[in-house]
Amino acid sequence: MTVGWSPAELRLDQGRPDSRGLAEALRAAIRDGRLPAGSRVPSTRALAQDLGVARGTVTRAYDQLITEGFLMSRQGAPTTVADRLAAPDPVDDAPSPAPPTARWDFRPGRPDLSAFPRRDWLAASRRALHDIPADDLDYGDPQGHPLLREALADYLARVRAVATAPERIIVCNGYTQALSLLSKALHDQGVDSMDFEDPSAPQLRTIPASLGMAVRGVPVDEHGIDVEQLRSGAVVVTPAHQFPLGVALSSARRMALVQRAKAEDLLVVEDDYDGEFRFDRQPVGSLQGMAPNHVAYAGTASKTLAPALRLAWLALPPQLVDPVRTLKINSGLHAPLFEQLAMAELIRSGAYDQHVRRSRAAYRRRLELLGAALDDLRANHRPHPAGISAGLHVTLQLDPEGPTEREVLARAREQSVELEVLGPHWMRAGAHPPGVVVGYAAPAEHAFRPALQALVAVLQR
Repeated sequence: MTVGWSPAELRLDQGRPDSRGLAEALRAAIRDGRLPAGSRVPSTRALAQDLGVARGTVTRAYDQLITEGFLMSRQGAPTTVADRLAAPDPVDDAPSPAPPTARWDFRPGRPDLSAFPRRDWLAASRRALHDIPADDLDYGDPQGHPLLREALADYLARVRAVATAPERIIVCNGYTQALSLLSKALHDQGVDSMDFEDPSAPQLRTIPASLGMAVRGVPVDEHGIDVEQLRSGAVVVTPAHQFPLGVALSSARRMALVQRAKAEDLLVVEDDYDGEFRFDRQPVGSLQGMAPNHVAYAGTASKTLAPALRLAWLALPPQLVDPVRTLKINSGLHAPLFEQLAMAELIRSGAYDQHVRRSRAAYRRRLELLGAALDDLRANHRPHPAGISAGLHVTLQLDPEGPTEREVLARAREQSVELEVLGPHWMRAGAHPPGVVVGYAAPAEHAFRPALQALVAVLQR
């Protein structure tokens, strides 16, 4: 037996161990360093005698550990602990604890997740699973399940005036993947820069930049993006409800952008992230409907249902379908099949339209309550002058004599409120009007009024 080692080191449970229990005890002793690397272990006969078990029990345990690489056995030599386990793998320092989750969430781009239509989704999932052919459970079409593409083509034409067909729709694993695929396809075709609205979502601008594309900011005013200042071969716009300022692209700018796209073979990427939510009138139809061969339309279920579904879609010009489809095949990251089928059934049954109507009414009430609360503030924070009554957020211009963006964030932490300031959204260097982007859709319905009180405490002078 190894010098200084005894069966007690195995810390076996009471009773005679079987081969599995003995192997586990030996494995733990090796990992803990109680059996150091290179040390001899007892012979099978000696250990069996010490433990009062059959020799075959020890033999099977040793054989298992030799196979796993914990022990080494050579002809004519004693069995030893493998050298490669001379010391336990180093354990990295524990990551810093995540900051505590704020109680009140006013971050933009998030729907009321407590309003997710669970009953309708469950019913749609059951119907879809009941009807799905066994062959559909294979890897499937990377472009997206045909049932969802058919449902989307009908829905987008009816609700957003999108001119497309199922063959031109690609279902993606969220909008981030959609923009990534488009950026890569354009880069492969020689497009070396992409324009974004200024201000815009900074996390989206990093996608083409990571491919080596230049990213340019184009100013936004009360009429939307300044079309005359476009310089790249592609531009990402949010025409229905500009993020984050909340303006709508004027009819004159829409026409100018379409004419520019046709004349210069410019690709317009239309991010229609919350186009269903217009409160003062019928939603303006998509830009894509004016120029289907020059506009790539992008939509998502993240704002209407939940980001966790990872469902977004592209309605592409014909020349981009094959390149984007090929890139999606190579990416290996496809939208989950069962969510696609449930979404298709939800649209076809009419339950999706009903949910959007309910959400639209709820968010309209919230916007009214937010407006009334702002009117009562001592600080003169006001919604962006050209912002429209739409979407899931409102951008406030901060009172010039009130708190700064940094002070607002500090107050928000004190009140356990999470929101975004406008500063990081700007691309151009220099001074910009300070502001706060308030996502009023995120709090649960039952908690909206107390959440609003906390927000008012943050914004109050």
